[in-house]
Amino acid sequence: MSAAEAATWIASARSMVVLTGAGVSTESGIPDFRGPDGVWTRDPRAERLSNIGYYIADPSVRREAWQRRLDHPAWGAEPNAAHRALAALEVAGRLELLITQNIDGLHLAAGSSSERLVEIHGSIRESACLSCGDRRPMPETLDRVRAGDPDPACLACGGMLKSATVSFGQNLDPVLLARCDEASANCDFFLAIGTGLSVYPVARLPETALAAGARLVIVNAEPTPLDFEAHAVLRGRAGEILPALVEAVVGYRRGA
Repeated sequence: MSAAEAATWIASARSMVVLTGAGVSTESGIPDFRGPDGVWTRDPRAERLSNIGYYIADPSVRREAWQRRLDHPAWGAEPNAAHRALAALEVAGRLELLITQNIDGLHLAAGSSSERLVEIHGSIRESACLSCGDRRPMPETLDRVRAGDPDPACLACGGMLKSATVSFGQNLDPVLLARCDEASANCDFFLAIGTGLSVYPVARLPETALAAGARLVIVNAEPTPLDFEAHAVLRGRAGEILPALVEAVVGYRRGA
């Protein structure tokens, strides 16, 4: 199936939900975790930094995590054509909800509205206290690390800080997850982009949509477990496929 053919389904959809994963941001220079050149593929030890148990128990893990946050590629990344195309889809009134597994904030930077965006795994753009929940802009906390504090404590209560992202061992926000579940159960078109659909509970969202009778289209460079259940699979780079798909629907053009 071509992007133009898939676009006819979008044009006729009553309610559309989009789920994005790491494959949307790799074209902005942010590596994924599990891909052939992923962070954890190249350095399996790095996965410990995303485990809340190790993070809480081991000060050396926290210190290394803060150093890596200083150099995170998100700070220099710009939205790519896929991010911009999805923002254009929302402006055209074609998008009910955009759910992202990415923590880089690039959907917001591209113009997607916070009202229709769920960053289900959180955002690296803020730091959060594990004790009192206080949140601050991440640049403020990183300034303290640069000034010589290797493991900065919460300024409100002295508790332990981390990025406002969901680590392994932490639960997703139940309110946000319920919103995603509801939107998936009530949509008639679900578009999964750049996600391997292997991490639950988020991977159940397209399954929920299918069970409710929605069409499922997958855009991904690699196979996913739901390829054989999807109504269409568009194999390739999100930054190439999404602009063509959205242009066919709303006249969006790359770079607009």
